[in-house]
Amino acid sequence: MSIQDATEVHYSATGNLHHPPSRKRTWVRILVYLALASALGFIGWRIHQNQKQAAANSASQAAALMSRPVPVQVVAAEQKPMPVYLTALGTVTPYMSVTVKARVSGELLPVKFTEGQEVRQGQTIMEIDPKPYQAALDQAKGTLAHDEALLNNAKAEFARYKALYAAGVVSKETLDADEANMGQYQGAIAADKAAVENAQLQLSWCFIQSPINGRIGLRLVDPGNIISANTTNLVIINQFRPIAVYFTLPENQLPQVLRKLATDRRIPVDAYDRSDTHKLASGQLLAADNQIDTTTGTARLKAVFDNGDESLFPNQFVNIHLVLENRPSALVVPSAALQTGLEGASFVWVIEKNEQGRDVSRIQPVRVALAEGQVTILDSGPEAGAQIVVDGADRLRPGQLVTVNMSNSHPQQPAAGNGLFTPPGGANGQTGGRQGAKEKQ
Repeated sequence: MSIQDATEVHYSATGNLHHPPSRKRTWVRILVYLALASALGFIGWRIHQNQKQAAANSASQAAALMSRPVPVQVVAAEQKPMPVYLTALGTVTPYMSVTVKARVSGELLPVKFTEGQEVRQGQTIMEIDPKPYQAALDQAKGTLAHDEALLNNAKAEFARYKALYAAGVVSKETLDADEANMGQYQGAIAADKAAVENAQLQLSWCFIQSPINGRIGLRLVDPGNIISANTTNLVIINQFRPIAVYFTLPENQLPQVLRKLATDRRIPVDAYDRSDTHKLASGQLLAADNQIDTTTGTARLKAVFDNGDESLFPNQFVNIHLVLENRPSALVVPSAALQTGLEGASFVWVIEKNEQGRDVSRIQPVRVALAEGQVTILDSGPEAGAQIVVDGADRLRPGQLVTVNMSNSHPQQPAAGNGLFTPPGGANGQTGGRQGAKEKQ
């Protein structure tokens, strides 16, 4: 054994050979590291295997879903003439409304109308006790007769004094004084005639007449009460035929309405009930106010309706459809079919046949022109007659197999020519007021 080996090993008292302690600890550390590396490698391998299995399962499930048809309901896209209109909330207002007051004071006699009846212009509806005013008229007529007699006597005296003056019997001053006296009587008679006319007018005001054609309301004062002139409200008369509707539009919609009103002079207006489904009446736009309300940014407009069937009633709230144009060939789809992509682009799901003749889904980009409620007009999109998905679109993917069911629910539409759509509040496609319509960019 060499000297180096002698330094690395030594003999124990029993003669056995031993390594140094440092060499033994090195081998133990190596074995521990190898065991940890093996455990980590096994764990990583298992994770990798599990991920591969999960991916395989997901692919299998996706393939199964793709191969399993998804039930959808479809509606055919239509192309037909459609009117375009603005919508607004309006308030029905009497075309004319009169609050009747007495122009003379006195006791109210029994009324000559039935509450709620139709009255004609000039029809007597109430009467104030005329006795005091008849007496005043008789007194004025008596005063007139008295002054007329005095005037006749003054005229006769003037004629005599004129003849005497011509004969040189009386002076010029006497003649002039007699002529002035006759003039005073003439002035008194003119005043008496005015007093008679005033008394006659006061008497006529005792018989209160309807100033307009309309429907009379509930009486506000009962007979027997003493009423004051120009103070007490007696009854309200509202004109129903025709009748007016006031409504407002956002200021950014006003220019197109004014342009059309200036050129066509007549803009059709339809009034619908609160649910905006049943048309109540058709009329014409009469005028727009001469200023915009700065607090709301809206302009006030007035429409007039014949209201022959009295379907409109004062203070009733109605939905106004202001028809601006009629599109002869508009592409129409249900609003429920419209979907929005991540970038805000609109599209619809279209069902078509694949190479195997099976129904599959396809994304069809669209450009919305006008939208209102349950229906939408498109500037571009699917062809007329294409099957558009209205229910079940949330489970669709491009190329997804589907089973098609024709939808039995169709948007409720007013009668043809009454307006189905509402243009938006502005040219940038933003929502305007309560209209909530969309406009093409």
